[in-house]
Amino acid sequence: MAQKIESENDLEVLPQQKRSLAPPRHFRVLLHDDDFTTMDFVVVILESVFGHEPAAATRIMLDVHTKGVGLAGIFPYKVSKVTELAQAEGFPFLATTEPEEE
Repeated sequence: MAQKIESENDLEVLPQQKRSLAPPRHFRVLLHDDDFTTMDFVVVILESVFGHEPAAATRIMLDVHTKGVGLAGIFPYKVSKVTELAQAEGFPFLATTEPEEE
């Protein structure tokens, strides 16, 4: 309930409300193979954007190359950064997300 303050401006003070923020939703980030993006570029993306060590980045890149898609990881959201870097290098590289299964 609001308290009323008697003054020349007759202001009303509202009680402070507690806010509960849910943790950010996580998504599976999938990298898709194409005929133009180099394997080296995919490794660079996996290391620089997703923080993978070189061996793990190479393994995931090989999944992208041989299976057509590879799981970069589960993150709140990173696809826009991948798209931005790919476009800057002239690659049509595709990264998509799907909701993480709970």
